Amino acid sequence: MSIPVLWSFRRCPYAMRARLAIASSDIEVVLREIVLRNKPKAFLATSPSATVPCLQVDDQVIDESFDIMLWALKQNDPEGWLAMPDEGMALISDCDGAFKTALDRYKYSVRYDNVDAQSEREKAAQFVRILNDRLLQSNYLMDAKPTLADMAILPFVRQYAHVDLDWFSAQSWASAKEWLEKFKTSQRFTGIMRKYTPWQPDQAPVSFPGARQ
Repeated sequence: MSIPVLWSFRRCPYAMRARLAIASSDIEVVLREIVLRNKPKAFLATSPSATVPCLQVDDQVIDESFDIMLWALKQNDPEGWLAMPDEGMALISDCDGAFKTALDRYKYSVRYDNVDAQSEREKAAQFVRILNDRLLQSNYLMDAKPTLADMAILPFVRQYAHVDLDWFSAQSWASAKEWLEKFKTSQRFTGIMRKYTPWQPDQAPVSFPGARQ
């Protein structure tokens, strides 16, 4: 099997969580960083949705971030991210559904007709309060250590927080803020957020170093 190729964009939360899982699994991939406003023809020929992340494994193309996470962790899960109760999957579904919908309308309200950014911010806040209540009981959403639920959700909570960081920091969800800060300052997160030169067809392969970073 050839080395898988991961098309990515550094700041995209979907791409972040794909890179997090690949890093945890310690599976080597070739990383191709792209600029979304100038998508390479080779990327558009690979990704059916023309969105990142996109993973090509020989003849197979995995075009959804959560599917990439599952693919990587099913190959190798040394940190036990898949060892979580079913409610973890339910939280991820809520994140990818109602929370992400409200987050998009809050962050990009000018793109939508008849949308009030503050109302959408409050809709998203309801999910963060649910997370905070869970984090009052343990350091992470499911247990004392991170699982797939934490790493699939954290990039989007980070995006939500950074729309208006002063407002987010002023909220009373202390446990959620601590959880997010611990993630943002972790070696794993800083490792997957390393800057790469945008991919060019004649560029030498860039190996994404997985858990060795």
